[in-house]
Amino acid sequence: MPRFMGFVRMEENIGMPPQSLFEAMDSYIGERAANGVFLDGGGLYGTEDAVNFVVRQGEVTRVDGPYAEAKEVVGGWSLLEYPSLEEAVADQEEFARLHAEHWPEVTVVATLRQISGGPDAPEA
Repeated sequence: MPRFMGFVRMEENIGMPPQSLFEAMDSYIGERAANGVFLDGGGLYGTEDAVNFVVRQGEVTRVDGPYAEAKEVVGGWSLLEYPSLEEAVADQEEFARLHAEHWPEVTVVATLRQISGGPDAPEA
């Protein structure tokens, strides 16, 4: 079955989500973990402690947070497995709707990307 990576991007330092979103996500994730769709995932801390390694022209440079230029950051991630791309997309839309319902004042971008099986993997 194809695997997918889900990302939630949002503006940094917007505060904690409302309790109702935590409760809705607990139910949503619990159902998907029980049926084997949700494999792993979680929220991420802010960029103040982030570390980036930038490779430019063959040189590696370490850059520590916080990053003043960051407007939107990845706030959470998930590793998912669905029988089909169509089911993955439909479920990602449901995930986005939970955010719209429980945290409507915040702009959230819910991204779903299929995980490549490597250079020799057939295209999906």
